[in-house]
Amino acid sequence: MENYKRPDWDEYFLNIAQEVGKRSTCLRRRYGAIIVKDKIIVSTGYNGAPRGEDNCIDTGICERERLKVPKGERYELCVAVHAEQNAIINGDPLKMKDATIYIVGINAADGSYASGEPCSSMSTRVL
Repeated sequence: MENYKRPDWDEYFLNIAQEVGKRSTCLRRRYGAIIVKDKIIVSTGYNGAPRGEDNCIDTGICERERLKVPKGERYELCVAVHAEQNAIINGDPLKMKDATIYIVGINAADGSYASGEPCSSMSTRVL
């Protein structure tokens, strides 16, 4: 136990966000997001199809991949809801006010980290 390093709060929450992302149903990237207030997790979300829709991971088809759409373009072709959107949808608005969102993304192709920035349609601060 000499070499054990307890993670700081940011590392701890980022590790949890990465674990949440393992539920992602996207074929390109697996994003997980958690919303935290006062060191308490108030909501989680991962990227995937909305409830009732077919998941890309189940159908084996990513429309953006099929059309070879570059990263950051033509999001209207994607059936998935972003991880941070799902975390906001799933959370209690009162508990999320002034909270912090942690986002981790993994590229499916090689397991490398993807951009951790919220998508351009999202704010970096949860209101």
